[in-house]
Amino acid sequence: MKNLFKAALVTASVFTFSLAHAQTHKDSTLGHKIGKTATTVGDATAHTAVSGDAAVTDKRYRGKMGPDGQTIYINKNSHYFYVDHAGKRVYLKKSELRDKPIK
Repeated sequence: MKNLFKAALVTASVFTFSLAHAQTHKDSTLGHKIGKTATTVGDATAHTAVSGDAAVTDKRYRGKMGPDGQTIYINKNSHYFYVDHAGKRVYLKKSELRDKPIK
């Protein structure tokens, strides 16, 4: 009888723990929301800074665009790049550039 009671108690506690653990969502915590917002703001700031730097120091390639319509820049070493949403320079081969549509 004791063994049956122990087994039932262990099963009930495991079941209760699994239900309590399933209710916890890591993505709904305040810390997660603050971290996600901070990352978004940081990416936007980096994108603005790198785009501004590229507009001043590098040439803009007016007839071509990136894979998703991004502005293409040419640096002093004749390398083609665009600035992604996180503020990173993504270098492309000349064959990867697309023609801009004529308006």
